[in-house]
Amino acid sequence: MKRFAESELIINADGSCFHLHLKPEHLADKVILVGDPARVNTVAKHFDSIEFEVSSREFHTITGTYMGKRITAQSHGIGCDNIDIVMNELDTLANIDYMTRTEKPEHRTLTCVRIGTCGGLQPFTPTGCFVASVKSIGFDGLLNYYAGRNEVCDLELEKAFCEHMRWNPVKGAPYVAVADKGLINQIAANDMVRGYTVACGGFYGPQGRRLRAEIADPDQNEKIESFEYDGMKVCNFEMESSALAGLASLLGHRAMTCCMVIANRYAQEMNTEYKNSIDTLIRLVLDRI
Repeated sequence: MKRFAESELIINADGSCFHLHLKPEHLADKVILVGDPARVNTVAKHFDSIEFEVSSREFHTITGTYMGKRITAQSHGIGCDNIDIVMNELDTLANIDYMTRTEKPEHRTLTCVRIGTCGGLQPFTPTGCFVASVKSIGFDGLLNYYAGRNEVCDLELEKAFCEHMRWNPVKGAPYVAVADKGLINQIAANDMVRGYTVACGGFYGPQGRRLRAEIADPDQNEKIESFEYDGMKVCNFEMESSALAGLASLLGHRAMTCCMVIANRYAQEMNTEYKNSIDTLIRLVLDRI
């Protein structure tokens, strides 16, 4: 049986995982992921009871119960690199025996829903609407570092997107990660916009924002907005959904992302007061997870 070395599976002196500072008993099967550490409190204020809380850097965790469901609210910070840390460490808590450093004989499946904010890219994604990411086009390249990425990605969509964008290979290969279909139906129901999402490796240039530094492809956003495949368009920009869906698939977990649109890039509108209204999306997910 494979043993995971101390340099690979890093366990703190108190028996918790390296970055998140969680022990296996702290993790619920249902996980709500948010970027902002402060938003964990916004989720947890709805809990009926709280059993555990810990914070380390951008990683803030509260585990409790909501209407009889045990739920972990976990922040991940900004970017797919942080999702790499969070998803791998959550998986170790679920599926590796920390005492023996070996994989558990029975796989434990986590259900992970990321609640985020995003920029809308279509006329039908105005500020305030909710978007469920059916498939995420990762500009970040993270999943390309893992064996098996082709088995969990939509390769035909990748090819069509690259051809449409006239993709410059110097950027690295984009990948298309697929969210859990059953979970999408469960959470999105009939009141969220469903579509493709582009997960970017940054907030400014990678999302086509032009400030003092010029961007390599001035027509990028227009090409993304016009892309259509299998009757579906790219609805939004955000920065984590591709890594979440891709790693969850590789590790045998169920995951999806749903976001509230706080800026519509198509209409050039922005809602800076979104923190007052995202609680509606949080309550929807808590009810449905």
